Amino acid sequence: MLKKLRVIISLIIFSLLTFFFLDFAGLLPPQIHILGQIQFIPAWLSHNAVVMIFLLVCALLFGRIYCSFICPMGIFQDIACKKKGYKYRKNNPILRWSILAIFLVLFNLGFTIAVGLLDPYSAYGRIATHIFKPIYLAMNNVLAYIFNHFGNYAFYRIEIAILSIFSFIVALLTFAIVCVLAWKKGRLYCNTICPVGTLFGFFNKFSLFKIRINSDKCASCGICEKKCKASCIDSKTKTVDYNQCLNCFSCLNNCNKKAISFSMGKKKQVEVDKSKRKFFLTSLTIAIAAPAVFAQTNKKNAISPPGAISAERLQKYCTSCHLCISKCPSKVLKPAFTEYGARGVMMPVMYFEKGFCNYDCTICTNVCPNNALTPLTVEQKHRLQVGKVVFVPELCVVNTKGTSCGACSEHCPTQAVKMIPYKNGLTIPFVDASICVGCGGCEYICPVRPQRAIYVEANKIHQQARAFEVEKKDEKEITDFGF
Repeated sequence: MLKKLRVIISLIIFSLLTFFFLDFAGLLPPQIHILGQIQFIPAWLSHNAVVMIFLLVCALLFGRIYCSFICPMGIFQDIACKKKGYKYRKNNPILRWSILAIFLVLFNLGFTIAVGLLDPYSAYGRIATHIFKPIYLAMNNVLAYIFNHFGNYAFYRIEIAILSIFSFIVALLTFAIVCVLAWKKGRLYCNTICPVGTLFGFFNKFSLFKIRINSDKCASCGICEKKCKASCIDSKTKTVDYNQCLNCFSCLNNCNKKAISFSMGKKKQVEVDKSKRKFFLTSLTIAIAAPAVFAQTNKKNAISPPGAISAERLQKYCTSCHLCISKCPSKVLKPAFTEYGARGVMMPVMYFEKGFCNYDCTICTNVCPNNALTPLTVEQKHRLQVGKVVFVPELCVVNTKGTSCGACSEHCPTQAVKMIPYKNGLTIPFVDASICVGCGGCEYICPVRPQRAIYVEANKIHQQARAFEVEKKDEKEITDFGF
């Protein structure tokens, strides 16, 4: 019964979260993004105390149910596990705790991107965005071709593109590593590499409810050991390694003697492994005390998304799960490579080659589970200036070819670009950067190639457009959400 309940709940969470990454048509309600907010690392980075307390209380009561019920990477490994027989495998505490210590140190040093590589939710988000979504779009396009051929336009074609070669390679390598380990070794990734798994494994030892073996009933047949994807059951000694147990409940269903239960146990005198505790506390102390010695390497022209406040703040909280990139309807968000410097690899950056930021759209700020992009209302978005327009008259077609244009002015939602008299009856753009919001409409539509005659230059720190500085209450509202 417990295994069926786990499978049902985990599949619902996994399916909804995965489809939310793939859903380009907005079929799911935006409230589904709460499934990203209940993930451990996003909750930690966004200082979501309610979720953190909930997950930790659940861990102390029921053990590692986060890894088996909630974490999409963990559920994905359960699906990928195909090996029929497993053997008990001793855990490697030095490796596991070393990875967790490195994880904490890198976070404290400001290398959030390195943290994102190890965060199971972000790693799965990149797999969903860069591997699963193109496949999903290809299937949609096949259906669109078939249905359109018969005059049914329920499906429509969507352009498929690799947003970033580097992010695609990282996602592909992660996918390959996780699949191979899951296929051959079960949940080895969770119990060796994943820092979240290591942390919850520590709490699992002290949980109230655990998988327990009744040695009087156990016949040491080894069936439970063969079925354990976590390789945590030693049928010879009739013991469970709680550091590795994921509470998948497979052992409960397969024990013919009913010798295994998920229950409370009597209090016993437990011998404390002081060396592990000392290692954990030492690692935590180093992570907290380590100075941020690496200087900010923000690239000048990198435009951080709305709600980021600054590229520096984005690098502090973003783990590159790429949910904002996947959900952006205008396709202006792409994974960065060197735009933010080494610390900002794979974080979202704005580009306007194939679109511009919708003046009324706040989707990316509303779905971010880490609070790396602070939620904005449409009114707040209208006041926000992520960058300023720059016009290069020498490149404009009005000047170089003597032809009329004005496309940039037509696409400007704030009238930061206007057309003024030029010569021979022509008009040429005139910009007022102080009222520009940096949406990129002018840059996107500019016909000049390869270098645009008009483009958006990033604000290092997002500002407030001058047009909205009239009333003091407006200034207060901007200050209230971090500017």
